[in-house]
Amino acid sequence: MNSQLMPAPPAHSRSGGPEVRTYPAIPAGPHNFASQHRRRRLRSDALTVTAWSSVAASLALWLADGGARGIDSAASAFTAMGIVAGLAGMDLVLLMLLLAARIPLIDRTIGHDRALEFHGKLGKPSLYLLLAHGLLIAVGYGMAEGLDPVSESVALWVQVPDMWLAFISMALFLAVVITSLVAVRRRFPYEFWYGVHLLTYAAVATSIPHQFSVGAVFAEGTWQRWYWMAICVATGTALLFFRVLQPVLATYRHRLTVSRIQTVAPGVVNIEMSGRQLDRLTGTGGRFFVWRFLAPGLWWHPHPFSLSAEPLAHGLQGEGGLRITVRNLGRGSAQLARLRPGTKVAVEGPYGLFGTAARTRDKVVMIGAGIGITPLRALLESTPFSPGNATVLLRGHSEQELYLSVEILEICRNRGARLFHLTGPRVDGDPHTWLPEEAVRRGHTLAAYAPDISESDVYVCGPAGWARNVVADARTAGVRAEQIHHERFDW
Repeated sequence: MNSQLMPAPPAHSRSGGPEVRTYPAIPAGPHNFASQHRRRRLRSDALTVTAWSSVAASLALWLADGGARGIDSAASAFTAMGIVAGLAGMDLVLLMLLLAARIPLIDRTIGHDRALEFHGKLGKPSLYLLLAHGLLIAVGYGMAEGLDPVSESVALWVQVPDMWLAFISMALFLAVVITSLVAVRRRFPYEFWYGVHLLTYAAVATSIPHQFSVGAVFAEGTWQRWYWMAICVATGTALLFFRVLQPVLATYRHRLTVSRIQTVAPGVVNIEMSGRQLDRLTGTGGRFFVWRFLAPGLWWHPHPFSLSAEPLAHGLQGEGGLRITVRNLGRGSAQLARLRPGTKVAVEGPYGLFGTAARTRDKVVMIGAGIGITPLRALLESTPFSPGNATVLLRGHSEQELYLSVEILEICRNRGARLFHLTGPRVDGDPHTWLPEEAVRRGHTLAAYAPDISESDVYVCGPAGWARNVVADARTAGVRAEQIHHERFDW
């Protein structure tokens, strides 16, 4: 039988994992997850209103400057539309940068993956608006001066200060958006796409000078100029602080080094690290960090991995250890298995909503497959629930693929969680199933393993296609969208 409720094991770990800990039952009463969810929804609504208000404000800048009153000809109408398109397009670009800045308020409200999803969706509209801005301005100015759009563009490049920077900015934006299209970026390695994507910052930087030196809306002494400068400076400050300064400070504060590499299964290793002030990293559950291993050929490559064991601090200065579990899925992750003890580690995070902060209910169901099982181990270790209120489902082709299953079994026994091992092949030719063939043949469903799933938070971690099937089954079983927590790591 390959679908089974695992019995409680002896209290020892065969995997050589972190120190054996005790897992006291955490009553559900003091944790008002419903209230936590309401507060997160309010923050989400506030962020949405703020984003739309910023777009409206960019148009209000032009209206307050008397822009509508200046439309008295076809040329001025084209010019006005160009200015409005430029203001709205630049505002969307600033919103895109803020969504990618890894600001904790945004990350803890909508999650890292959804922030990047919105970031990607704004790419095309912002590019179209900026292209319209350049074209309409060239047409409007050209009609006023009796020139065709091409001649007017050349004249703007040659005669108007800072306009050549604006043309370079447009070329950079085009390069970034085109290489971000799924069909294009899949042709290049991640490192190439990431390098090109960094040109976004150069594109924004080269677009700013002409806005203040040429645009009448932002003339010297106007409040519009101060407002626009403020949002540009605030966006740049957020990027520098959260993307650069904060990771540097975290790396210096925790001083992580690789202490041991341990083989868990063929192609899967535990990377154990030691550091200090690790007590300030606790409570992260399944949220992920971005790791950079400062070794030759590796230091520039970011690795987004969740912890597979919560940080364990036992010294006066928070000295202790933590652990990630990595599967060899390509050249980058394969190199990690050859890390040497003593390798320094830079760290960013934690990021994402795959943790207790996303909880909406007292009950919880965790479903993981393959290497996606390992973040569930950390979450199971830390998230509050009363005995009997948690169910864990581990999926793999064989018992060997149920990574860290012995440790998970031990935690389940200590905390009073139900645990199922679901092994075996899927139904051949059916892309919509995630359960083993035998379970499907017996008529088992997700609700059969977790009868109270509709009243639970459901955490799903595994391959993208498999996870989609699990989420679909959860929705069929009556689980609401806000109860499903699934972090996507594709780019």
